[in-house]
Amino acid sequence: MSILVEIENRFRHALAGLTDNPGPLLEMLRRSQDARFGDYQANFAMPLGKQLGRPPRDVAAEVVAKLNLDDFCLPPEIAGPGFINVRLRDEWLARRLAAAAADPRLGVATVAQPRTVVVDFSAPNVAKPMHVGHIRSTVIGDSLCRTLRFLGHHVISDNHIGDWGTQFGMIIYGYRRFLNQQGYCAAPVQELARLYRLVRQLMDYQDAKRELALGAVAGEKASVTEALISAKASAVGEVEKSAKKKAAKEVRRLEEKLAELEERQQGLLAKVAALEGDAAMARIVADPEHESIGEAVLTETAKLHAGDAENLRLWREFLPPCLDEIDRTYQRLNVSFDHALGESFYHDRLGPIVDELLRSGVARQSEGAVCVFFPDHDVPMLIRKKDGAFLYATTDLATLRYRIEQWNPAAILYVVDFRQSMHFRHLFATARRMGYGDVDLEHVSFGTVLGEDGRPFRTRAGDTVGLESLLDEAVRRAHGVVSANDDAKPGGPELSPEDRQRIAETVGIGALKYADLSQNRTSDYVFSYDKMLAMTGNTGAYMQYAYARVRSIFAKGKIDMDSLANCGESIRLDTPAERALGLELLRFGEAVEAAVRDYRPNQLTGYLFELAGLYSTFYETSPVLKAETEALRRSRLLLCDLTARTIRQGLELLGIDVVEKM
Repeated sequence: MSILVEIENRFRHALAGLTDNPGPLLEMLRRSQDARFGDYQANFAMPLGKQLGRPPRDVAAEVVAKLNLDDFCLPPEIAGPGFINVRLRDEWLARRLAAAAADPRLGVATVAQPRTVVVDFSAPNVAKPMHVGHIRSTVIGDSLCRTLRFLGHHVISDNHIGDWGTQFGMIIYGYRRFLNQQGYCAAPVQELARLYRLVRQLMDYQDAKRELALGAVAGEKASVTEALISAKASAVGEVEKSAKKKAAKEVRRLEEKLAELEERQQGLLAKVAALEGDAAMARIVADPEHESIGEAVLTETAKLHAGDAENLRLWREFLPPCLDEIDRTYQRLNVSFDHALGESFYHDRLGPIVDELLRSGVARQSEGAVCVFFPDHDVPMLIRKKDGAFLYATTDLATLRYRIEQWNPAAILYVVDFRQSMHFRHLFATARRMGYGDVDLEHVSFGTVLGEDGRPFRTRAGDTVGLESLLDEAVRRAHGVVSANDDAKPGGPELSPEDRQRIAETVGIGALKYADLSQNRTSDYVFSYDKMLAMTGNTGAYMQYAYARVRSIFAKGKIDMDSLANCGESIRLDTPAERALGLELLRFGEAVEAAVRDYRPNQLTGYLFELAGLYSTFYETSPVLKAETEALRRSRLLLCDLTARTIRQGLELLGIDVVEKM
């Protein structure tokens, strides 16, 4: 049990009789930001005093009188208007640290009541290269799986790959018309990706031509322009301040709308010009066969889903090399799954589940389609189109049912970006109406990876950045950092070219993961190779260097850690730096629990960065190998070892490896 949980339990008992709902008050119990005010601080006496109509200090005094912390804390102190400050006993800290040093789990206990948790993450579309958009789902989901397992939960990871969607209709269309046979034989995945991009371009071209021909954007621009002229005139004529402010706000809104429409129109024109300005593409788009390419792609997809022999044969031919390519990327990221049940696995379950939802009244027909309607939302969830086609929502319902019936989970986590929030609200509401109210369903949403221009991260050509190229570039840049660091060593370089490359792979990919995981997952973040690989600040490279720096002490002193750990040596906390480091080491369990409480791995990265900073202060102020006495030397070596093991374990929960030298 973590220190914070133990203190919360003691305060819960002391709050009995003062409140029937101690939960929100206990959330106001947290670590102190200033060591002068103890190690933990309770700030709930003020709001509780207001509820009870009593002075907060009197409430705090009553709580302290009933509080039993004597076995591991000094007597609590009341400060200011009613803050309760708690300081842990040094001898208790030392005993806990010694126990953690001898424990492979670093003193972190497993949960008393393990749960079965299904984690759905990554979910790339087969036959399309994985891109930068997949990095967040993949590393967040993997970290949550690792952390939940470490705490003792039964975790089932499932990669719900897109292996049955419209992209196969696009590829089949392209395969029959544009295949480069030689390229396909040499590198099938790259050729299939080329066909997909080509057909996507043609579909976008035809859509753009059609939209421009209809003149909808131009017409809306004219309408907004007319409204803007009128709004500007009104703004000038208004006399009252409030009316003038309202008119100015309307002008800004119309100006923004006009800018959006202009951008939309220019984008359509650019798509048309790009293909018509390319000699090879111009010949393709001039062929009347491709004018209805969108409908043709849907026909090919429908034939595949209906069991057409030739389309099924092509699908079975395309799938293995595509899956192998995806697996190679996962191996490089050190990410694995218990299951990879794609959309195709659930295809035969879609019709029956729609029929059942109709019979039960959960869904009903609307203009030939089948929908689930919600009393609190105008937009229904479509589960079968009027032409009989199923949708992602249908597959997700079938998947949800399979997971519940097959694995009986207590919770299912969907690690998917925030743009799917409405879909998951509908999915979860439908699941409850199907009778699955006992399963916790959680959309673990996340923001977008942005470029330095504030837009979704793309190549200079405007294409989505491929995940493989992202990894390659991270490793290439890491190699430069590792080499420069090695070349600058006082005694000359220590690493062979092979070691440099191996370390660069670990550092580069670790830096990429850490850069993502150190962000609040719900926020967008700006991607920067330079910041990601910086050797200072809260970065993966810094954390890996911090680990290697601690480990170098044992190499330099030729220390046998196994014999030291088993010698029964006590840990001393004589200086503020030793005590601060020791206390932070014992907070590892709190950080792990915080990371899964709201499914935010950045709680763990923040802890590791704080730990590395406290170790740095300890190292600068507390000689280790040249400590004044042998007992003090052994005590500080134990603190160093515990620090290294905690950093290594914390990074492992993030899916990041460590290196012994950098």
